[in-house]
Amino acid sequence: MLPVTALFATVTALSLTGCQKTESDRDLVPVTLNEVAHSIFYAPQYVAIELGYFEDEGIDLTLVNGAGADKVMTALISGDADIGFMGSEASIYTYAQGAQDYAVNFAQLTQRAGNFLVGHTPDDSFTWAKLKGTKVLGGRAGGMPEMVFEYILKKNGIDPKNDLTIDQSINFGLTAPAFSSGDADYTVEFEPFATSLELEGKGVVIASLGTDSGYVPYTAYCAKKSYLADHPELLQRFTNAIQRGLDYVNTHSAEEIAKIIQPQFKETPIENLTRITERYKNQDTWKTDTIFEKESFELLENILEEAGELKERVPYEDLVTTEFAKKAITKK
Repeated sequence: MLPVTALFATVTALSLTGCQKTESDRDLVPVTLNEVAHSIFYAPQYVAIELGYFEDEGIDLTLVNGAGADKVMTALISGDADIGFMGSEASIYTYAQGAQDYAVNFAQLTQRAGNFLVGHTPDDSFTWAKLKGTKVLGGRAGGMPEMVFEYILKKNGIDPKNDLTIDQSINFGLTAPAFSSGDADYTVEFEPFATSLELEGKGVVIASLGTDSGYVPYTAYCAKKSYLADHPELLQRFTNAIQRGLDYVNTHSAEEIAKIIQPQFKETPIENLTRITERYKNQDTWKTDTIFEKESFELLENILEEAGELKERVPYEDLVTTEFAKKAITKK
């Protein structure tokens, strides 16, 4: 069993590639994808990598872990990444700040939150009201994990600012070890950290934010407006590969998925991968297609407004295109 710190080292690797380069790769088009985190939550993407779907589409993919939506967006805007994968709130912030060559979302992957509330002991009678008066290790202000958490609290009549203490001082990926050694009552964790805490006897998953928040457009792929205009065929092929990854996870068992993506998580035992994948499958995490619907975008803006992060609505038509996603459906 691996300690949380060892798993964190794996998750935060700076650069990850889908496969070894061979002579046949010479005709492939290089694409750099910067992801917000390296997590089993994004299993369809890793299935597409490991089963060669990107190569099938003529893409030589380099995968980089940006470790946070703000850093992914910085890499995208600066040109260090061709495609960004993160919560779409980052594209809204960039647009609202007046960027001319802003990021456009072209494919959605997840439709529920991927994090879990972890406590110290089991609680079969848990309700969100029990968080009143407690200390919780939360996420970065303005990021999807924290905003969805606060969205759930408000849905349950809890004031995030006055009814509990949310510690947002700890960097992403470090909350699990901090919870193990600190004085917080709860922590909000992604996988594999939630399961790792359970297996080490240092925590218990109490609730799923993905289940209790309901449908939320949590993560999507985006590219700068200029890249979109210059490389439409390439983005279509990228979307085709992601769609095939979604098709696979929605038609195969957790065990089968875990075996496929294991090379992406070499430090995580296969039984843990299977357990985590099953947890995500059970809460209907992954979409069946990559279409980012308007009502989903408007729900995201509602969440941003409630969190005090959005002063004025931004147009869906500017920040989302469904052109590639709709065409990808026909290639199943």
